[in-house]
Amino acid sequence: MFCSLNETTSGGGMVVWTDKGFTLCFFDTFTTSILFGFILIFGLIQFIFYKRYGFKIEKEYIDASVLYSLQVILTVLLACEPILLYATETTAFGKTKLPGYTIFRFILRTIAWLFSLIILRIERTKTMPTAQTRGHGLTILSFWCIAVLIELFALISYSSPLWFFQPIIRHDSPIEEIHLVRFGYWIFRLLATISVFCIGIRAPGVPRRRYAVMLNRSQSQVEEDISKESVWSKFFRHSSILAPCIWPRGHFKLQLNIFICVLIVLTGRLLSLEIPRYTKLITDELIQSSNGTTDTFLNLGARLRSPETWPWRLVIILMVLRLIQGAGSFNSGILELLRSTLWTKVDQYTTRTLKLRVFTHLHDLSLAWHLKKKTGEIISIVDRGTDSLDSILNYILFNIFPTIADISIAVVYLIITFNIWFGIIVFGTMLLYLSVTIFVTEWRTKFKKQVNKLNNEMKASVVDSLINFETVKYYGAEKYEVEQYRETIEKYQKAEWTNQLSLQLLNFIQAILITVGLTVGSLYCAWLVSVKHELTVGDYVLFGAYVIQLYGPLNFFGTYYRLIQQAFVDMENMLDLLDIKPDVQDSPFAKDLVINNGMIEFDNVCFHYQNERQILKNVSFSILPGQTLAIVGPSGAGKSTIVRLLFRFYDVQSGSIKIDGTDISVVTQNSLRRSIGVVPQDTVLFNKNILYNIRYGRVTATDREVENAARTAEMHDRINTFPEGYKTIVGERGLKLSGGEKQRVAIARTLLKAPAIVLLDEATSALDTHTERQIQSALQTVCDGRTTLIVAHRLSTISHADVIIVLKEGEVVERGSHDELLTKIDGVYASMWKQQSTSYTNADKPTTISDDSADGQVFAPTNQSHHHHH
Repeated sequence: MFCSLNETTSGGGMVVWTDKGFTLCFFDTFTTSILFGFILIFGLIQFIFYKRYGFKIEKEYIDASVLYSLQVILTVLLACEPILLYATETTAFGKTKLPGYTIFRFILRTIAWLFSLIILRIERTKTMPTAQTRGHGLTILSFWCIAVLIELFALISYSSPLWFFQPIIRHDSPIEEIHLVRFGYWIFRLLATISVFCIGIRAPGVPRRRYAVMLNRSQSQVEEDISKESVWSKFFRHSSILAPCIWPRGHFKLQLNIFICVLIVLTGRLLSLEIPRYTKLITDELIQSSNGTTDTFLNLGARLRSPETWPWRLVIILMVLRLIQGAGSFNSGILELLRSTLWTKVDQYTTRTLKLRVFTHLHDLSLAWHLKKKTGEIISIVDRGTDSLDSILNYILFNIFPTIADISIAVVYLIITFNIWFGIIVFGTMLLYLSVTIFVTEWRTKFKKQVNKLNNEMKASVVDSLINFETVKYYGAEKYEVEQYRETIEKYQKAEWTNQLSLQLLNFIQAILITVGLTVGSLYCAWLVSVKHELTVGDYVLFGAYVIQLYGPLNFFGTYYRLIQQAFVDMENMLDLLDIKPDVQDSPFAKDLVINNGMIEFDNVCFHYQNERQILKNVSFSILPGQTLAIVGPSGAGKSTIVRLLFRFYDVQSGSIKIDGTDISVVTQNSLRRSIGVVPQDTVLFNKNILYNIRYGRVTATDREVENAARTAEMHDRINTFPEGYKTIVGERGLKLSGGEKQRVAIARTLLKAPAIVLLDEATSALDTHTERQIQSALQTVCDGRTTLIVAHRLSTISHADVIIVLKEGEVVERGSHDELLTKIDGVYASMWKQQSTSYTNADKPTTISDDSADGQVFAPTNQSHHHHH
């Protein structure tokens, strides 16, 4: 017998409360199940994570600790306590036949405490790849806390004579020795669990040094280890970032929505008990009405129509409850519809907040990072990652939590209503099911990661191919691109097939476990009805209805867990993205840049992209306020790098860059970039209308201001020739406009920005000489009265500059005005000028360099090209 006679009802069920306290059978069974179930499920998860992702700490970094030794000793004693108590009662007091719950208690509690000792040992000798260890994990701390609460929970039965409290306190009757023994064991458990918990808070056994130091690993090894960190660890490590996306702080209506949704979930748990109970009542009512007769079904129907035997009220109540809860597993009840409606707003808030957070982070990352990444792959990562957070919240709050709650309630309800064996059958099936599901799903994670990786590559190849559409056409490489795409699809589908195969294996194992559990419970219940006559047919119907209702969500629990795992895998790349730190960051004390004059100073600037090759070597120059300085030199000399450094896309390795005497590294990047206007070599426009693209220079500008800027850039009349004028869509990257038109839009945009400093980075090098000549006047307008830095390849476009510096292999080799540099016949600049001039002359006719042009600048190649065509 599982419980003693005075703790068992006439129907074989367990008595929960009697004589002002819990029965010992219920108390020990319930608390032991909670303690054992918790450490088995969550301890197993932690064990798997440490086994897979953890790394062994070097022994020299594990300090000896008396408190840790005491913690281990107390844990071992707590594991031995159930066995000692059982042995004491069976030997010292001659109780050869103890109730089954005592055996249940000593076996499961011993296993639970021994398992906690394993977790304790793992946390001392291994570490997860995180930045800093911070004491024990949540699982072991929660286990100790539950153990303390269980011992304190016994005080609820303080007034019960069945417990050991009253017999010891009262002196009007002799004290039984067994009560003294049980009281002593309880005192020991209480003090030991409190001690273990308090020591655990301090965590003397967990090394507190940095992860890299404890493992004695190099920085590159540490980065590699962190890349292996589990998704769950990354999720919790990013909780400070994700929390504002989950909880709508400052939005009372959304918070109220969340509160109501939680109430709806709790109400649904109560209904899950009531529906099987009303099914039982209806069944018993119908069975009773036909008791003692062998009438046909038609005669039975006539009886049921009589008011005395027709349970129509119960049927209506049952149907109303089903309508509220939702029939079957389709979640179509009133509660679910209300919950779904309220939660939609919360979902939208979460998605919006997280997407904006990630989008902001992407814009904070350095130019170097963006140049190495594929746009299609980044988009895929962000989309899947942001959507996965919604999925995780929905599955945990409205699927996983209700399922676990239903199972926990079911175990207690079946024990109270029937007997302990029903609870054991359900509880055992649940534990086995969850353990197998977690283990197999963890094993399957690697297949899903591979599928995601190949899916990213597949999408990236499509985007890359379509972006380079013209290049594909130039080389007639359509078949090659299709073949490449076919190969990526085949790799993806092969990985997807393996992933699906592992999924079907898990489904098969889950189906076997559910079927076995349901079969054992049904056979036992049928035996109690037909052979033992301890239960009624209504009880059998109740058990069947309740267990099927319970195993339905439990069957989907594996699906939910897999979906959560999939969502975590989808989120992993996004969390990795959030882990990336920008190469260029504002200092904590950075202030906004205030430009009074606009003087630029480069002082011994050294820079390299890679350690093997130095791009700039001690480069120094100054640009006075309102002055124009041009930088020329052969390809790869570092000209464009200077522009990127001034715009602070990168930080210098040594030296400094100052504007009006202020180092740009101590000002905010936003204020620096607001003060500088750039006309790049290849102007990339947004796939929107011309008005939007020009206004991008200053988003608060009026339509009139935009038109004035376009007019100054000599683009206004051209825009008016388009059918839709300023509303004309420019196409992907501005491909619907010619090169000259795009540059004029960029010039208008810079004019609208009205910066104090202007950078022209090969602004006309991609244009033909005729278009270049037309644009020069617009560029001159941009530069008038502003400090200007020009990077140019065509020397004819910079001959008007106040100062020209020549870069070669990252060093300043010449500087001076155009005329001064031409006097150095063997100089680099003079050689470049001669070479460019000659390339535009007629091969049979010498040419002279003309200085006349529409705007007074020198356009030697342009003028000579005229003779060349003649």
